[in-house]
This record gives sequence, structure tokens and C-alpha cells, in this order.
Amino acid sequence: MIVVQGVTKRYDGEPALADVSIAIARGEFAFLIGTNGAGKTTLLRILLREEPFDSGVVLVNGVDVSRIRGAALTKFRRRIGVVFQDTRLLPNATVRENVGLPLQVRGRASREIDVAVDQVLERVALADKSERFPRQLSGGEQRKVALARAVIAKPDILLCDEPTDSINPTHAREIMGLLLEINSDGVTTLVATHDSEIVNNLRRRVIRMDAGAILADEPVGVFNSG
Repeated sequence: MIVVQGVTKRYDGEPALADVSIAIARGEFAFLIGTNGAGKTTLLRILLREEPFDSGVVLVNGVDVSRIRGAALTKFRRRIGVVFQDTRLLPNATVRENVGLPLQVRGRASREIDVAVDQVLERVALADKSERFPRQLSGGEQRKVALARAVIAKPDILLCDEPTDSINPTHAREIMGLLLEINSDGVTTLVATHDSEIVNNLRRRVIRMDAGAILADEPVGVFNSG
């Protein structure tokens, strides 16, 4: 599902990723941990083909990401759901409009979009806030909207960049519960985080990064081990 082999990425000559290799199987759940600047976001951006890299191989869904362009890149990204750290919600669109956007750009019928939006907002417990704007929501609610948007088109892979950052513990637990539910549906899920409490409580696979390198890869890990 995701294979990264010997990937190196430099910014202005400085390594952001240094000979990184990981493999994540179809349907797996894994944490990508490390402090700010460890290389987590850079790796996620490479998986999404938002960043080029200098050397190595990256395969996602069997596709060599370094070779895709144009319409093929659009098709590739449509199989990946993403929850960005800054959410990237449209500020002047309602919750309903934000969540339905992935289906709208695919040309789905309005009725189909409405049904899908209702279902996913019910799942994230925001059905009663569908007509609000992002500025009217708490940080945790905004993350839930971003998650709903990421999964409405039923992706194969879900990439999350710090989904519990700067939100209260209750919302953090709710979001992680939703991620586990989504993963149980067969969605390969990779979560970049420095939230030690979440990682330590869930005891899932932990891939530890520091200074752009993989320090450890533990099938059942905790944040502060090693």
C-alpha cells in the first residue's frame, strides 16, 4: 500500500529526510511520531506528491509517485484522504459545503452529495452544525469537519498531520476514536503526531523519526520508548 525506500529530501542543502525506508500494509494503522522538525510533515507531503524528493523510491497504491503528472496525479490524490494540520477548510463555505467539496469536484449529483454529507456528519457528531461556518466552530470541531471531508469519498488511504494538536483532550479522544473506526473499515491510516498521551494509550505501530531519519519502528510502541 505504502512503500518508501531510501528516500532523501533536502532543503537548501540541509537534509529534511535522510535515507528513509518504511512499508505500511493495506488496512494498517500506524503512528508517525517525533518532535516538530523531525520530518513527519515532509514525509506526508511526499506521499501525497505535494513535495518532490531527491533520491529513493515512493510507491503508493502501487504507483511510483515520482512519475505521475497531470490528470493521473488528480486521480491518484482522489484515493487519498488528508487531514491537514491547519485543516484547510474554506472560510466562507459552510460545514456542509466544505465536507461535500470532494464529491462536488468529482461531478456527483446534488442528491448523492447531500446524502453522503448527512451520513458523514452524523458519524462525526456534527449534523446539527452543518450550516455553520468554520469560524463558528471550536478547534476540535474544525478538525472533525476536516476528517469528514477527508473520508466522504471513501479513500483507500488516510493521512493525518497532527489531528489532535491544540485541541482539548475530549475532542482529541473523539477524533482518535473516529480514526480507529475508519481504519476498521479497511482504510490504511497514517497519523503524524507528537501527542504522547494518544500514542501511549492506543499502543499501535509506532514509527519514530528524528532529524529526518527513522530511529525506530515498533509494531506495538509508545511515544517515550527507546
